[in-house]
Amino acid sequence: MSESRKAELHYDGKKYEIPVTVGSENEHALDISKLRSESGLITIDRGFKNTGSTKSAITFLNGEEGILRYRGYSIEELAEKSNFLEVSYLLIYGELPSKTQLDDFVNEITSHTLVHEDVKAILDGFPSRSHPMGVLSSLVSSLTAFYPKSLDPNRSLDEINGTIIRLIAKLPTLAAWSFKNRMRQPIMYPKNKLNYTSNFLHMMFGLPTTETEINPVIASALDKLLILHADHEQNCSAATVRIVGSSHASLYASISAGIAALWGPLHGGANQAVIEMLEEMKDSGGDVEKYISRAKDKNDSFRLMGFGHRVYKNFDPRATIIKKAADDVLDQLGIKDPVLDLAKKLEEVVLKDEYFKTRGLYPNVDFYSGIIYRALGIPTDMFTVMFALGRLPGWIAQWKEMRETTEPIGRPRQVYTGENLRSYSDINKR
Repeated sequence: MSESRKAELHYDGKKYEIPVTVGSENEHALDISKLRSESGLITIDRGFKNTGSTKSAITFLNGEEGILRYRGYSIEELAEKSNFLEVSYLLIYGELPSKTQLDDFVNEITSHTLVHEDVKAILDGFPSRSHPMGVLSSLVSSLTAFYPKSLDPNRSLDEINGTIIRLIAKLPTLAAWSFKNRMRQPIMYPKNKLNYTSNFLHMMFGLPTTETEINPVIASALDKLLILHADHEQNCSAATVRIVGSSHASLYASISAGIAALWGPLHGGANQAVIEMLEEMKDSGGDVEKYISRAKDKNDSFRLMGFGHRVYKNFDPRATIIKKAADDVLDQLGIKDPVLDLAKKLEEVVLKDEYFKTRGLYPNVDFYSGIIYRALGIPTDMFTVMFALGRLPGWIAQWKEMRETTEPIGRPRQVYTGENLRSYSDINKR
């Protein structure tokens, strides 16, 4: 980091020097931390679209060039050569593990996959129509009751690490149970002879009376998808985890808040919106060209979901990786589904259309993840739960980094636009 350069702000006849921070990838930022105390000014940046809330060493994202790296490793290389738990270790602890470190990490996670039996009583309190994200957020928050020591902000590193291990181990169990609650099926307990993703698939789709057979192609595709979702810089849910954690809230409470932030259709619900769009197309006759024309019409409110990205201005590097996995899953399962047929047709048309190519509106990771989840028979309101499962190590890494760098409690400012001082009048005189 270099902070020797400075910018100047001239305001109301005075000059103020603003330090310039330069990141390891040559990103430049104006450090306005002292601007208000020196000049009385604050900045307005609605949605924090151009505000760096922190310095972070976890994830590098360059939307203009389609680059995504975890701790310096390209997403392409990690998706090809690594697995989800190894990537989780990398994000949380900063380096790729040795074989011994990874074996210990996996063994610790495997030994903590069960949850307290009283969690079932909480689960049974939810109606079957409850959205799985609301169930998941509540169950994660409830873990503070089972592990009250996690509430202590001054815990030892070993105790914090224990919380991290438990959370990674138990979230697949809680996620699968939220699905079983929705389907009103009996819950499945973990089968620890299976690997992380296969165990999750077993708890999702298994029945107590049968032996679950896990298709390795599907398990591999899901593992890749979890890697691609593992972190994405200071997005809405990651920023939520950090700001909740900045109050010294527990990791469970902070992750629960992150799940709630991810729930929204503008964030984690995007892949659900893809399938809902495709179902709308099917129900109206399946005319892809009609919807393509509508997408090009500036006066039409219709938008193609799953194409383009608010950060990636060229292409989403994750989409290239998961496209092959989606093709593999569809080939393996041999599913005949008119909605998935429409998805393939839409993808083909958009990729050839100059209108979309010149605007960088390529299929993104949400498009292909929606296809995979649909092919697996996962209901659309469970899609965001799958996203949360992948994003967990990134959230943990963000929370851990924020605590280790002793960041202050988050407290944005505002510009007040309401009424000036006025006098109260008695209700009988109004």
